[in-house]
Amino acid sequence: MNIALDVIIIFACIAGLAKGASWLVDSSVKIASWLKIPELVIGLTIVSFGTSAPEFGVTLLAAVKGMGDIAIGNVVGSNIFNLGFILGGTAIIRDLHATKSLVYRDGIFLLAGTILLTFMAWDLTVTKLEGFLLLSALIVYLISLFIRKGIKEQLQETEQLRWYDFLLFPLGLLIILIGSHFLVESAVNLARIAGISEWVIGTTIVAFGTSAPELATSIAAAVKGHHGISIGNLIGSDIFNMFGVLGVTAIIQFMEVDEGVRYNMILLVAMVILVLFFIRTRWRISRREGVILVLIGIARWVYSFAFN
Repeated sequence: MNIALDVIIIFACIAGLAKGASWLVDSSVKIASWLKIPELVIGLTIVSFGTSAPEFGVTLLAAVKGMGDIAIGNVVGSNIFNLGFILGGTAIIRDLHATKSLVYRDGIFLLAGTILLTFMAWDLTVTKLEGFLLLSALIVYLISLFIRKGIKEQLQETEQLRWYDFLLFPLGLLIILIGSHFLVESAVNLARIAGISEWVIGTTIVAFGTSAPELATSIAAAVKGHHGISIGNLIGSDIFNMFGVLGVTAIIQFMEVDEGVRYNMILLVAMVILVLFFIRTRWRISRREGVILVLIGIARWVYSFAFN
């Protein structure tokens, strides 16, 4: 009975996270547009933060509760899930076209951050000092974007701002935080009952749940032909997960993690390199390349459950 209840709670939380993030993103974009904030700044800050909010909620709560495996595993697992299942699956639906700046600016920054985190977590800890370094790098990156490119972008045209958008923003955030709390609790319960390590649960099931907003956003954008939103949303969210979510969480709470982080970080570095290679070859990700990314994601899930 407890197992069934935990499963129901997990699915309910996944639905709540997706809805809460949707409200948070939609209201944020409209409010930012109303305040005359450039489109580039909206996409790389507010939208990316919105879709990364579930990861932030789960990671922070897990770290505070002393569940370092869930905390770091969620971020690493979400980033792999974004580049494997979501980006690959979206490319299968429709070829995704990209720009040079996505590779040479955002992609290289993500790769550098992934390599940096690999070195940081190799001793199976993430300290407060390392958290400061990650968060500082994100702030410098965003300031650089705004100064060099953001102010030249045209303002994004959105639907008219409604009075209740100001209510949807905090309501969406509240739903995300509440859903994150119960998602962590139920996932850990199932892990203990099934004899599966918290690290594996964090990098698979919880990672899938917190990536639900990215999944919905990228697929919807691909169907409508908005390739930049599909790829940009995932790269941007991975950057926020890596530098923002882990950075803030590490500053608040010192974290220890399972040795499985080493294998997963190496895989994540390889996936970032592979994605950048795919984009650079013809400035797009084809359906065939999407299949390769999805297969890597599936293989990684099978390995996680079979050998951990």
